[in-house]
Amino acid sequence: MSEQNFDLVVLGGGSGGYAAALRAVELGSTVALIEKDKLGGTCLHRGCIPTKALLHAAEVADSSRESAKFGVRSTFEGIDVAAVTSYREGIVSSKWKGLQGLIKARGITVVEGEGRLVAPNAVQVGDTRYVGKNIVLATGSYSRSLPGLEIGGRVITSEQALELDFVPNKVAVLGGGVIGVEFASVWKSFGADVTIIEALPHLVPNEEESISKQLERAFRKRGIEYKLGVRFQSVVQNDQGVVVTLENGETVEAELLLVAVGRGPVTAGLGYEEAGVTIDRGFVITDERLRTSVPGIYAVGDIVPGLQLAHRGFQQGIFVAEEIAGLNPIVVEDVNIPKVTYCEPEVASVGYTEAKAAEKFGADQVSSYDYNLAGNGKSHILETSGSIKVVRLNDGPIVGVHMIGARVGELIGEAQLAVNWEAYPEDVAPFIHAHPTQNEALGEAFLKLAGKPLHAL
Repeated sequence: MSEQNFDLVVLGGGSGGYAAALRAVELGSTVALIEKDKLGGTCLHRGCIPTKALLHAAEVADSSRESAKFGVRSTFEGIDVAAVTSYREGIVSSKWKGLQGLIKARGITVVEGEGRLVAPNAVQVGDTRYVGKNIVLATGSYSRSLPGLEIGGRVITSEQALELDFVPNKVAVLGGGVIGVEFASVWKSFGADVTIIEALPHLVPNEEESISKQLERAFRKRGIEYKLGVRFQSVVQNDQGVVVTLENGETVEAELLLVAVGRGPVTAGLGYEEAGVTIDRGFVITDERLRTSVPGIYAVGDIVPGLQLAHRGFQQGIFVAEEIAGLNPIVVEDVNIPKVTYCEPEVASVGYTEAKAAEKFGADQVSSYDYNLAGNGKSHILETSGSIKVVRLNDGPIVGVHMIGARVGELIGEAQLAVNWEAYPEDVAPFIHAHPTQNEALGEAFLKLAGKPLHAL
């Protein structure tokens, strides 16, 4: 058996893994990056990028249908699934080639194959051991199902949904979180009838409740049906479709059932526990500095309990590389990581909801302002409705920003800077926002909380 030595060995070439590799090389380390599939992982090939390409195609379809209201005459002739697929695959292929070129240019050794942790300092691929002074575990996640719910046939996950070569006539979506509402939004724009089934009381249940309620109203207006606060019981499929039975006895009939109940960590069978790494329900347990129970082994991304977001993986990969280099990077808590759901309308947030802020700091210490996008000129031009809610501590910093409306995901950068830099509304209210932009809505909310509203009452 041969052996190769590196400063850092990274197991997994997705968002967290390749970010750790790139930053480590910048800091002078030699790096082996081990990936059994394709560099870029779920995000690039089966998640963030291809789904957002579908969502953009859906936006174009909606704009084409509704163009007459803007004085533009056009004819909507339907969805060419093959052409949409070509568009989506072209984007993924381009980004993948770019990533491969970047990794090669940085001098990172890429190892193709399935790796297994065989010692606290070694990962084995085939007949070769890759030994590192430090190890980063970044093996990502898979689409979960529910006990008794078998994936197959007309019961699909998001991976199979991406590969469909037709637009289903009627779809049931099990799960009203990010993945569920995004696919529901795409399929509705493509012409399908959609019903979402969510066991919790609201769609996107991790968001500010007022935002969830606005999304529900928007979906109802679009004709997207949903059943909230009721659990799945069983599904029967045949040649014509599926029949989903809920615990309250209701049934939902559809051509397909998309299972979108979250993602599980890919850790089984990879030697983690045998090497002494603490695992809980499949997740790798780390401290706040992403150190596992074994000295010299770190974990990043979806295998670490918390938000499963590509940009969290990026940040954690960079963090670990800098931690190993002794740079003492700043810890960013999950609550302060920005989140965007790219359905129509979009949902974006960072920081505490008002309820969570009241729970943590005390209800009498928290105040908020909810700015309606009806007062924003650019939002009116875009024909979108929604709001921006800013939560602050009384005589203290902004601790949360929660938004809904077309394109509000593009506003999250300013919002996360305000929250993470613990800015007071009084600090940021004087800054100027270009007119007309949706960013002005954030400015109006800051002005209101600073006690000097301009357009708000």
